[in-house]
Amino acid sequence: MLDIADELARWAEEGREFAVATVVAVGGSAPRGPGAALAVDSGGTVIGSVSGGCVEGAVYDLCVQALEDGGTVVERFGYSDEDAFAVGLTCGGVLDVMVTPVDARSPAREAVRSALSGAASGGPTALARVVRGPAGLLGRALSVRVDGSYEGSCGTGSPELDRAVAAEARAMLDAGRTGTFDLAEDGTHCPGGLTFLVESSLPPPRMIVFGAIDFAAALVRAGKFLGYHVTVCDARPVFATRARFPEADDVVVDWPHRYLRRTETDGRTVLCVLTHDAKFDVPLLTQALRLPVAFVGAMGSRRTHADRDRKLREAGLREAELARLRSPIGLDLGARTPEETALSIAAEIVAARRGGTGVPLTGSATPIHRDGGRRAEAA
Repeated sequence: MLDIADELARWAEEGREFAVATVVAVGGSAPRGPGAALAVDSGGTVIGSVSGGCVEGAVYDLCVQALEDGGTVVERFGYSDEDAFAVGLTCGGVLDVMVTPVDARSPAREAVRSALSGAASGGPTALARVVRGPAGLLGRALSVRVDGSYEGSCGTGSPELDRAVAAEARAMLDAGRTGTFDLAEDGTHCPGGLTFLVESSLPPPRMIVFGAIDFAAALVRAGKFLGYHVTVCDARPVFATRARFPEADDVVVDWPHRYLRRTETDGRTVLCVLTHDAKFDVPLLTQALRLPVAFVGAMGSRRTHADRDRKLREAGLREAELARLRSPIGLDLGARTPEETALSIAAEIVAARRGGTGVPLTGSATPIHRDGGRRAEAA
């Protein structure tokens, strides 16, 4: 549910009662992964999605029912061979969805509100909930902060279990992962017991665009659309202005390599080098290709790339480091305009981070919906 935390936190602040349906497990070709959520308030307003439309109507009805009776349920939705038009995923997948009310009767209300508030404010937050176990424990929750402190309870009366769940959730938060784990009621990893879904919410990943050119303006818009915190950096103050990049989160006037040296990056950071000028590119890429970031791409013709590759080798980069560089940046879409070029770059970033091939799905045997193992790096 943390994927819709902004709106749900506002509902909670307004005192609205609502029910949340959350994907807790998937199988086969499913459009949304664990943690995807749909919520319905007491007035019938709906936000979010659990399936891209396949089962939303039935899930909506379950949310309304949960608000009426105060119960938490887990329902399975899947394709029916007997009736392809029955409620189910006609794409062939299976979804397990937990529906739980967040109202005055809910024992998990304060933990959920705490997690929503933390996620909406941009802080690292994890929400751990019981998704398999005795009916009376379903939906019980702990809101876990990055320092390991937590609010809420599993509902078993065991402080040891609560601490064990908080420790597991913190480890998953540190890794930026959303997924499930099992613990026995004594807090050990024994067969059986309870299954917990942990949703991790981290600040948006960074996209740093080097080079304040017209293509950069279009890429900023694409980056924001994909959920990145976007920074534009250029050494030329006449070009790196807020007026030219109103949608960027930050506009920095500095030499690119110097800014990269002093700014914060991590394993989710995307670096897009659009300067295609050796005096900027070589020192910048020499540093960028040695950082543990998610993506490094550089604009330029194939001749520019060949010359840049030679200079990077002269600067001492090894083959493994050079192999990380995606240049010329972008997928082959036949792009011409800045907007089309930004689309091709954004498509390559998504493919690189999600393990996609970039080939058309028509006629290919590649999965449409890949497993969610890398989904938590998103956006």
